[in-house]
Amino acid sequence: MDTTIKDFEGAIAELEGIVKTLEEGDLPLETSLALYERGVQLSRFCHAKLEEAERRIEVLDERGELKPAPPSLAAAADDTGRTEKGK
Repeated sequence: MDTTIKDFEGAIAELEGIVKTLEEGDLPLETSLALYERGVQLSRFCHAKLEEAERRIEVLDERGELKPAPPSLAAAADDTGRTEKGK
């Protein structure tokens, strides 16, 4: 993992800046490619963090024992587009 990426929020902010810069389109090809590569790193980091958070979601059952979130909760997250399974 890239040690220059500190946290999810910072990664998202940097990724948004990269997207804005690339959309302006006034960069040399090599600079654009480098920014694109950094964007891919940030995107993968964020995706991994979201998957980790999804795995940590747990609910208490009636006995107070922790159990994994029900599949319907995971499906609801998929329907909102916040997570992508299988990548």
